[in-house]
This record gives sequence, C-alpha cells and structure tokens, in this order.
Amino acid sequence: MRIIPDPEPEPESEAVAEPETESEPEFDTDSHESTRVQFGRELRKYRILSGFTQRRLCIAVPLAVSHLSMLENGHRAPTRKLAHQMDEALDLGTTLVDLLDRLDRMATQVPRWFRSWLEFEPRAEALHMWELSMIPGLMQVEGYARALIGNEPDITPGQTDKRVAARLERQEILRRPKPPKIWAVLDESILHRPVGSPEVMKCQLQHLLELGESSHTSLHLLPYTAYSTVGLLGSFVIADMPEGQPSVAYIDSQSTGDRVTERAAEVKELAFRHNEIRADALSRRESLKMIKEAIPRWTT
Repeated sequence: MRIIPDPEPEPESEAVAEPETESEPEFDTDSHESTRVQFGRELRKYRILSGFTQRRLCIAVPLAVSHLSMLENGHRAPTRKLAHQMDEALDLGTTLVDLLDRLDRMATQVPRWFRSWLEFEPRAEALHMWELSMIPGLMQVEGYARALIGNEPDITPGQTDKRVAARLERQEILRRPKPPKIWAVLDESILHRPVGSPEVMKCQLQHLLELGESSHTSLHLLPYTAYSTVGLLGSFVIADMPEGQPSVAYIDSQSTGDRVTERAAEVKELAFRHNEIRADALSRRESLKMIKEAIPRWTT
C-alpha cells in the first residue's frame, strides 16, 4: 500500500496534545458548506480525543496531510468510504459514518437558508429565544410542525414529510443527559392562533407545558397587557457556545438570505432586546398557569 509522504516534521512522541503549529479549524457558515464544516469539526475532535496527530492518522488511513487538513477545516467534502476508514483507524465503530449519513440527510430535509444554523444549535450550551408568532421549532409537536410546513408555498407532500422529520430530529438535543439551558419568551398570541386543528393545539400546549415544567427550560409568556413593543420587529434565538467561542444569533425573517450572525455588535444588541422583552414577561409560574388555562379552550 502506497503512503503519501507527509510534509510536516515527525513529532518526537505521539502525545494527545496537538502540535503548536496546527491551526484551529476555520468554521465557514456558508449554508452550502454546513455539512462539511460540521463533519470537519467532529473529525478533528475525535482525532484529538483518540490521541492522534494529523500525521499519525494519515499514515493509518492513508491520506495526504493536506487532504486531512482541508477536511477538518470544512474545505473538502468527506466521502462515506473515507469516514469508514477513519472510524476504523480511530476505533470509533461507526461514529463518523453515522454522523455523515445524518448530516447528509439533514441537508436535504431543511431549507438551505437554515442549514448554517444547524452548525451551532446542537453545540449550544444555552439558547435564548424570543418568539413572536408561533411555537419555536424545538418545542413543536409533529401535528403543529406539519401544519406549518405543509402550508408553505409550492411544497410537496414528500418534502413536507422530510422537513417535519428533520424538525423533530433537531429536538434530540433536548433529550440529552445534559441538554442546553433554554430561556424562552413567547408572545401570548401563540396560545390563541389556530395552527392545524383544535386537537393539534391541545396537544401542542400540553407539550409546551411539559417542557416549561422541566428543569432545563425557563419558559415565560409576554402578555398583551404588558403593552411591550420591543419584540415586534421579529423573532430571534441567541446561542451561547462553549467557552472560548462567541455567541451566535439566528434572526427569523421572510428573507431566504443569510439569517445567522456571529457579529458581536449584532448579537449584543439582540441580547439587550431579549432582556428587555423578558423583563416585561410573566414569571415562570404565572406563564405555566396561563398555558394550563388555555388548554381547555382547545378541548371544547
């Protein structure tokens, strides 16, 4: 088997720590490269955890170091065969193959303008939500999600099925042993706006109540009586990333363009707005009480 020579100098020992000359991956948030970026980040993480330098992994696969570097930086698309070879070399079972399959599936099931957000949401330690008009995607039941997605212009039944499945799959992060902390403020209108059918609304509000009673979710309703106008410009989510990484925001709009921003000034402004909206909202106890009181209206 031919091994492609490595231009990097041979390290003195196979330590878990990476050589100081190895640069951090550059995470491109272009929606077309979201799958590559996510796979590259996870590949690099598992390589380091397994105690492999780039050179050592390239010898085991084999692969050119320049190729591996581009994979880890999200500049080259991985193949399933290569993911399988790296699983074997790093003794990961089918971890990377399964990851690639899931990312490829997700990329075809969500709108292009949303894909870049999927790079950040699964890694967030906390999510600060403001929702003006509907239940957030992470909190939707299937019937509610299907009613929303199925009414989009020109969408086919097959596309609806795929997008609903993708939305529900995103919710797996809430079932982790250590899920992200959620600070959600929802406008009172979400209790009254019919989506789907009365039965769907009843099921949705019951699910929302369950989430609001969980320890990792702080749920607040902004009542009409607050006369608050700060959030009327639109909904948004701020993701607090792991230590050392900047917070990222997703701004909801009718535009199909870029909705994700890492610009510190924009994220800071949205954080101020979230604090202002939350200050006018009901307490957690009062919010859950309002949800409970709304459920019977959808039962009769």
